[in-house]
Amino acid sequence: MAMTLENPALEAGVAARRPAGRLQRIARPAIGLLLPLICALVWELAVRFGYSNGRLVPPPSRIWATLVELSASGELSRHIIATMSRVGAGFGIGVLAGTIFGAICGYWSLARRLLDPTLQALRAIPSMAWIPLFILWLGIFETSKVALIAAGVFFPIYLGVMDAILGIDRKIVEVGRTFRLSGFAMIRRILLPAVLPAFIVSLRTGLGLGWMFVVAAEFMGASEGVGFLLTDGQQLGKPAQIMAAIIVFAILGKITDWLIQFAAKPFLRWQDSFSSHAERA
Repeated sequence: MAMTLENPALEAGVAARRPAGRLQRIARPAIGLLLPLICALVWELAVRFGYSNGRLVPPPSRIWATLVELSASGELSRHIIATMSRVGAGFGIGVLAGTIFGAICGYWSLARRLLDPTLQALRAIPSMAWIPLFILWLGIFETSKVALIAAGVFFPIYLGVMDAILGIDRKIVEVGRTFRLSGFAMIRRILLPAVLPAFIVSLRTGLGLGWMFVVAAEFMGASEGVGFLLTDGQQLGKPAQIMAAIIVFAILGKITDWLIQFAAKPFLRWQDSFSSHAERA
């Protein structure tokens, strides 16, 4: 009898928690918007009340008007598509090359001793130093821009994959051998899960560098792209356009970073980490 009386109460409690849980899942990402919105509001009020003339750093209302104007004319979408296509192509090439070289150097000690010193030296070269060489080799058009972005993405992927493979616990591999797992089963069930968390971090780092390198790439005589909006705003003395381009870069970078996190979540559900418990709380 006690059980029959308690069950409806328990079900009611669970049902009451479900809307609260959904509300928390919606509210958590929204918390991250508080700081930029507060800063934008403070700066808008500072310009409105005359504490600043807003000439060098325009208020959010002027930046928004610039974005609306660029969007209405179709320029904004054209520049975003051009930049996204360059980042997508460079990111894909950089991830593929970085994963291959990182896996080879991580698994094969001879390849690591042969290749890693040269790759580490190349990693120390500033991005701007590659621009004249890429223009000389590949011309001033899309190929050199994509190559520069791929070079920026390559090194964090390479380092992340190599270090993840080198850091795999030897005892886990011995467990797989004890259970007589085949080579493919060893990779799928032990090596790949062990490497995947570091690989996801490397993807996010490489993507961030890809967005940084696309700015340098679009300084190389580009006629379209969000980086072109930056240089155009500088040459024409339009600080609102410069700030609008920076905000577009920030939004695109955050969206693509979130897409990687979202795509990786199903593959990392096996992790019993502090963050996973914090999200459930």
